[in-house]
Amino acid sequence: MAPSLPSPPPDNSPLTQRFGPETANYFSGNPLNRLSFMREDSAFLHAAFSHPSARFLLLRTLLQDARNNLASLAPLVSAEDTDRLAYVAREDVVPLVGEGPLAKSEKELVKEYDSREEQVVVVFLGVDETGDAGKVDGDVFQHNEFRGVPYFAIDVTPRGGTAAAAEALIEKLKERGLVFYEHSPRHMGLEPKEAAIYGHARALIDWNLRTPYCAQCGQPTLSVQGGAKRVCPPTDKAGPRRDCGSRGTVSNHSFPRTDPTVIVAVLSADGTRVLLGRQRRWPKDWYSTLAGFQEPGESIEEAVRREVWEESGVRVGRVVLHSSQPWPFPASLMIGAIAQALPGDGENIYLGHDPELESAKWFPLEEVREALLRGTSGLGEGPPKGYVEGSLRLPPQTAIANRLLTAVVEGWWIPSKM
Repeated sequence: MAPSLPSPPPDNSPLTQRFGPETANYFSGNPLNRLSFMREDSAFLHAAFSHPSARFLLLRTLLQDARNNLASLAPLVSAEDTDRLAYVAREDVVPLVGEGPLAKSEKELVKEYDSREEQVVVVFLGVDETGDAGKVDGDVFQHNEFRGVPYFAIDVTPRGGTAAAAEALIEKLKERGLVFYEHSPRHMGLEPKEAAIYGHARALIDWNLRTPYCAQCGQPTLSVQGGAKRVCPPTDKAGPRRDCGSRGTVSNHSFPRTDPTVIVAVLSADGTRVLLGRQRRWPKDWYSTLAGFQEPGESIEEAVRREVWEESGVRVGRVVLHSSQPWPFPASLMIGAIAQALPGDGENIYLGHDPELESAKWFPLEEVREALLRGTSGLGEGPPKGYVEGSLRLPPQTAIANRLLTAVVEGWWIPSKM
């Protein structure tokens, strides 16, 4: 059964009346207050980490994915219900990360930096402020005006000097019936709020693991501010450090990156067909909307026109933004658009510019509508029940491509429908 999608807050503003209700895509709808401005406050982070209500989401790179390095970062789930995240308590993680991994300020951590010491990154995700679910013996975490259940994420993949502690923790979890999700996390059945929490956790842990060295000077970096920043320390107890231009300035190398990616459902000039493409590695008859990374100095609309032309040869005129989706594999922001091809030669397909696509075709709206009803599945899944062999197959509703195609066949782009 396909997971449900997040629901945007109810709204009847003039903007909604003019443009229709907001679309919320899978991996959005995070229920936690990130409190990003509190990440510099080590007293707050330590108090949240130390509170008995704190919940910890553990992720691990599975052995079968080792060749893909950070391909999985699978979350902890119950063996009996793999569609629900499993959280552990503070006492479970202390043997791995210590009593106070977030207790010291950035200044203190930089001053005491020793690159020889293995660092297990603890990521602060935010606080769930809904209700008193985190009450423990009558006590609820509260720091100043902030009150609720603190959430954190930790990568427990056995590595280096902390491998023994990580392996002991993993074995302890197995005894409780907890496992790491073995299938592709991209096609999980998590409910929307849990998917959003997992997506946030995965993106930050992945970024910390991918950036152990400074992009400017190549020296080892240090994770600070609850895993939301990395710094290049000027000193190291392990030995001398070279000068680095990232110190003392606001450096974009120090913060998690998000890669803007355009994805577009292209309508024919007369609005009766949709342009779809397929890559060679995809299952037979499986197509999707066109997508590509936005380049520096390029507007979203320009990126849509360039990507569509480079991949398919089709020339696009008007571009309208529809919705967006955080995609934590590893750190993309999918910017969804609906566009219309220019008439005449503008609709001609030519695949000679970019070898990414094996095929691109124009599909009638009715065929797309039928595929949305009976032909959606993830890339690693077989055809759904009721699928007719040889029919068009499309991505599931957890993918923004599906939401764009649904908007097209439902007439979102027609003014009278707004």
